[in-house]
Amino acid sequence: MKKTKVGIVGGGRFGMTLAQSLASNGVDVTLVDADWNVVQSLADSPIRALQGDATNPVVLRDADFGSCDIAVVAIGSQLEASTLATINCKDLKIPRVVAKAGSALHGRVLSRVGADNVVYPDRDRAYRLAESILHRNPIDFFEIADGYSVAEISVPSAFAGKTIIEAGIRQALGVTVLAVRRATEDPARPRETVVATGRETLQSDDRLVVFGPDKALDDLSD
Repeated sequence: MKKTKVGIVGGGRFGMTLAQSLASNGVDVTLVDADWNVVQSLADSPIRALQGDATNPVVLRDADFGSCDIAVVAIGSQLEASTLATINCKDLKIPRVVAKAGSALHGRVLSRVGADNVVYPDRDRAYRLAESILHRNPIDFFEIADGYSVAEISVPSAFAGKTIIEAGIRQALGVTVLAVRRATEDPARPRETVVATGRETLQSDDRLVVFGPDKALDDLSD
């Protein structure tokens, strides 16, 4: 099986935690940071660390970010730099680009320039994102309030063929289903979003948009 390849821009606390978590689980990680000391600190680790300015598209191209499955722009405190790095990652046709934002406004800018996911993480969310990538069936988190998030998850196999009410998802998982995202007959088209009423019969390849406590969402990624 091909190893997942992840490119990370920024070796601050979030970027470093993410890189180390992924690398320790066998993921091929390349990290780019402008600070030579950060790069040197990873000299004896399995992480491929390169010094460079990610706002320059040549730097990411030469670092082979174009072959990455996922890129994470982890420089949320620098709006201009993170925006340009996100654009450069998208230009390289990386399938999934995750960008860290320092504010709601910053997050909207990153979404506008093409970030597939925007996160507002602390150290714990770096570990959560690592788990998401490692499971190859990512749970996408969007923090709503302290301790509560909206997430997108796969339908647990035990619930396929049942309605939301019959499955008792809230009682079983501790989360509330907000919507069902269902594949269309044409695989090239995006999924259809069905607002949950409780009567929808769940299909095995559905995705559920759920709301709940972070602890319950963390348990779903295990």
